[in-house]
Amino acid sequence: MSSTAAQSKRRIVVLISGSGSNLQALIDALNTPALPNAEIVLVVSNRKAAYGLTRAAQATPPIPTAYLALATYVKQNPGKTREDYDAEVAKIVLRAKPDIVVLAGWMHILSETFLELLDGRKVVEDTPVLKPIPVINLHPALPGQFDGASAIERAYEAFTKGEITHSGAMVHRVVKDVDRGEPLVVREVAFVAGESLEAYETKLHNVEHEIIVEATKKVLEEL
Repeated sequence: MSSTAAQSKRRIVVLISGSGSNLQALIDALNTPALPNAEIVLVVSNRKAAYGLTRAAQATPPIPTAYLALATYVKQNPGKTREDYDAEVAKIVLRAKPDIVVLAGWMHILSETFLELLDGRKVVEDTPVLKPIPVINLHPALPGQFDGASAIERAYEAFTKGEITHSGAMVHRVVKDVDRGEPLVVREVAFVAGESLEAYETKLHNVEHEIIVEATKKVLEEL
């Protein structure tokens, strides 16, 4: 590949907290029709033991990683706040010069500070943002339903009570209100009578692996 072609690849930064199965879906889709002309330039985790960091290290070629936990950051920097932590995460992300930031199982609600730094409303001296960097998030529920944590469990409970027949998953743009940004890709997933939470969860995760790639491609094509 020529250096020009390599330079023109779209740059993706992925934020994770856990096993990284959605990260793996993105890695597997790179340089295929599902996600052409793109590379993951950094994986950031807020949990040291996140297996997603291992997935990044074992990728071909290995993907650089960074780790920063809120509790550790606050402990090491007395007087610093959650917003300061979010700003620090934003600086780590910005140094990688991403075209897009994908939250793939990132279990930390980012404050407005992070978004302001990514879209250029606030400026970090050493990393100016020339144009707003889109931030997207995978959420295992449909728009307007089960915002926030434990969405799958809450949906399953609603199903067992006969309140709903299906839930689903979406990828949406990140705004300051949790899970309320513009939906980019939405997929319904039906419950089946008698199925366990684990069975439904497996089915939902398979859908997540598809839509996180689809939404990333969609946003990159819009840039």
